[in-house]
Amino acid sequence: MSDPIIKCEGVYKIFGENAKKMLDEANGNVDAKTFQDNGCIVGVNNASFEVSKGEMLVVMGLSGSGKSTLLRCISRLTDATGGKIFIEGQDLLQLNNKELIDLRRNKMGMVFQSFALLPHKTVVENIAFPLQIKGINTEDSISKAMDMVKLVGLDGRENYFPRELSGGQQQRVGIARSLAVEPDIWFLDEPFSALDAGLRAEMQELAAELFAGKTVLLITHDPAEAARMGDRLYLMTGGGIEDLKAILPQQPKQPQQTVREFDSAEVLAATGSLLSKLREIP
Repeated sequence: MSDPIIKCEGVYKIFGENAKKMLDEANGNVDAKTFQDNGCIVGVNNASFEVSKGEMLVVMGLSGSGKSTLLRCISRLTDATGGKIFIEGQDLLQLNNKELIDLRRNKMGMVFQSFALLPHKTVVENIAFPLQIKGINTEDSISKAMDMVKLVGLDGRENYFPRELSGGQQQRVGIARSLAVEPDIWFLDEPFSALDAGLRAEMQELAAELFAGKTVLLITHDPAEAARMGDRLYLMTGGGIEDLKAILPQQPKQPQQTVREFDSAEVLAATGSLLSKLREIP
């Protein structure tokens, strides 16, 4: 079996002035209430898991469960308080700023709920922007950006500004901008939650198609989305993480299928089981 692309070993993220000291003294026995009584908030509590090459791992949880904090630790948008994180065998926490920037630019793609488009740039300029940061000249970056415009179905809108686009179209631009740098590893944090049901289903289909063969960590609070898209599924509650391998359909996707059908028996059963798990959370 090949080495995992993403590997987390006992990852903690604790907020507070004495977070590191308290974690060291706890010897792995982190009680959220005890930490809170001492002025610290436990965001991620001993998370360990792996993501294999070409796999979409879904981390699901309610708001405040720690799932977005976990993603920010793995992408090192924030530093973990403890534990180890490996990306393609590299110890993420040991990388210096230059090494981290190079890793993000060349290996990682990120899509968030907020589209974070530059309002003064057109669609094609937004997509070309990260390529130009990498040193690609204007002509080549615009040419590559136009390829991405066509890929996400925005032909004819390349000169629109973000304010002239719908929410779904803006999200397509965000995905195209990340796709342009051809990353192998994707971090998706609630990328479709701001969209209505119809657009959300459309974007799930598009994303699954575009990310096929890539290594993806998807954060969501939506049980149906998790059941449709994930190859494996974890649930976060109170900063802790639980493998839900017994819930997700074991024969997930037919050949050439990127997401499971909404109304399939497997998805309906898995969605129901996930809703039940969420209702059990105190």
